[in-house]
Amino acid sequence: AVSHESNFSILVTLGYIVMLYMWRKEQDKPLVFTGRVKRFFVSLVFFTLFLVMMNFIFQFKILAVVTPLILAYATSSMIETMLFRGFEMKAEKKLNSMPNMLVVGVTASYGKTSIKNYIAHILSAKYNVYATPRSVNTFGGVLKDINDDLPSDTEVYVVEMGARGEGDIMEITKFVNPHLVVVGKIGPAHIEYFGSLEKIRNTKMEILSSERLKEAWVHDSAMLSPISHVHTFGRELSDIKATLDGLDFEMDNELYHANILGSFNAMNLGLSIKIAKALDMDEEDIKKQLNSLKPTPHRLQRMDAGGKLILDDSFNGNIDGMMEGFNLSSTYKGRKVLITPGLVEVDDEFNVQVAKRANEVFDVVVLTGDLNYELFKAHVDADKLVKLESKDKMQEMLIEHTKAGDLILFANDAPSFI
Repeated sequence: AVSHESNFSILVTLGYIVMLYMWRKEQDKPLVFTGRVKRFFVSLVFFTLFLVMMNFIFQFKILAVVTPLILAYATSSMIETMLFRGFEMKAEKKLNSMPNMLVVGVTASYGKTSIKNYIAHILSAKYNVYATPRSVNTFGGVLKDINDDLPSDTEVYVVEMGARGEGDIMEITKFVNPHLVVVGKIGPAHIEYFGSLEKIRNTKMEILSSERLKEAWVHDSAMLSPISHVHTFGRELSDIKATLDGLDFEMDNELYHANILGSFNAMNLGLSIKIAKALDMDEEDIKKQLNSLKPTPHRLQRMDAGGKLILDDSFNGNIDGMMEGFNLSSTYKGRKVLITPGLVEVDDEFNVQVAKRANEVFDVVVLTGDLNYELFKAHVDADKLVKLESKDKMQEMLIEHTKAGDLILFANDAPSFI
């Protein structure tokens, strides 16, 4: 007969899979069953059934619950390593077949996706440009992008590089070897992974190790001493005017305008203009491209709907960006509503600043999730604060607490389970 250990193993494995499925169904951004996840579960089920069968035939006395998990993990890890190496070799071959393509590397703690999009848009007036999509910025993501989507006639490839630890940017840099590099503002984003701001700076500076580096522009926050081909950036900007209608600024005695929001975007645009000029674009074409520039989705993106002014800043998770959204909102003459979970993966002191400023600016502060509720409760007036237990009730809440003529700011959207 099948042993009690075997029965228990089957029950635990099935229970684990069922619980994962139920948890997935509850999330507003559910787990995607990628090929990797599917391969792991196939391995898990296979080894569970295999060991139960071996137990039944040979009466083995084994750790029936733990063993299938260990074997499934080891097998799937080995498969993933082999597949990943295959993807890497394929991407390397494709890049080698495009020797004349110029690569621009972009990294920052804040704003790297926006900088990447701005560079791609400006350069598109003169070059066949392709940029890594959305917020794809990991080594695996870049490999997949090269293999699946990089057009063979691309003249300029703009690559966003992100990091959760030391060596992450080095890995991407050594693979694509950018000719031109931009390092935007550096700050304590994801500091829980790095441990210190110094380690964050050092990791971002890995992008300068490109073997083909011709020129780089690095924000002053990197505290880097300029050398012949590496320029510091930040002091060139002046006369910055940011309103709900757009952005104006001066750089190198030239005036620029763009229909995007946020004073911090003057820096992002300034860096993008430096790249454009390095690639011999003239001033008229640059300004024309700025005038047709669209905001990066979900990053201080303005929408007018139902008589309400909506600012979608749901992908912006840093304090500087959030405060800029608050400052812009404060210029609005009508009623103002904030919807946010607060900041995630930061020290409480930053959320205290956010809560206090939110209390000054907004008429209604809607907090999504439990993570920062008690902290906001201590710093936001009770008659302003609304707690949204589940995003399933978002529409009901908007009907109840907003009306035509309101400004609604969605700041740092996050899954409801936090």
